[in-house]
Amino acid sequence: MTDVYLEVGPKKVFACSVEWPGWCRIGKSEELALDALADYAPRYRVIAERAGLVFEPGDPVIVERARGGTTTDFGAIEAIPRLDGKPVDAAEAGRTVALVRAGWELFDEAVAGSPDELRKGPRGGGRDRDKMAAHVAEAERAYARKVGVRHRPFRDPSGLAAMRADLAGALATPSDGMPVVSGGWPARYAARRIAWHVVDHLWEMEDRRPAP
Repeated sequence: MTDVYLEVGPKKVFACSVEWPGWCRIGKSEELALDALADYAPRYRVIAERAGLVFEPGDPVIVERARGGTTTDFGAIEAIPRLDGKPVDAAEAGRTVALVRAGWELFDEAVAGSPDELRKGPRGGGRDRDKMAAHVAEAERAYARKVGVRHRPFRDPSGLAAMRADLAGALATPSDGMPVVSGGWPARYAARRIAWHVVDHLWEMEDRRPAP
C-alpha cells in the first residue's frame, strides 16, 4: 500500500505521497486528486530510478487530511501535515536527498534540452524556459532559508550548485521532526515542498515543449 495524505483547500485538493517526496498532484476533489496521483506514477518512476530506487507503489491509503487554503487552490502545497512531525532517521534522510537530487538533475537536463520559447499553457500563459529556471532557483533560495541555509541572490550556475549542495546537506541530516530553525519547516516537509516544486516544473516544461 502507498500512504497518502490529502491537503484539502476550499476548492482544490492535493494528494501527496508520504514516502515519495515530490509525488503530489492536484484535483477538484479527493477522488480526482488521487486519480491524478496515480496517472503520474509512470512519470515519477523516472525520478525514483534516477535516484537508484525501486518504485512499485501500491493502492493509496489515506493516512491524514490536512487543511489547505488559498495557496492550495492556487496550485501549490502549503499545509504541513502532522505526520511531518515524526523524527527522520539517517536512512530516510539519505533516501530523501537522493530523490531531491534526482529531481534537480532531471529538471536541469530538461532546461538544457528545451528551446527558450515554450508552448503556451492551457490558459494561454506560462513562463518560457529561462524564466522558469530562474523561478525554480529563486524559490529554492527562499525554501532553503526554512532549513537554515542562506545564500545571496545569484545569476550563475556555480551559485545555484553551491546553494543546492548546502541544501542537500541540511536535508541529509537526521532530525527530530521539529522545524529545523525557528520559524522554519520540519525536514520532511521541506524536502517534499522542494521536490514537488522542481518536479512540477520539470513536468510542465516537458509538456510545453514545441512538438517536433
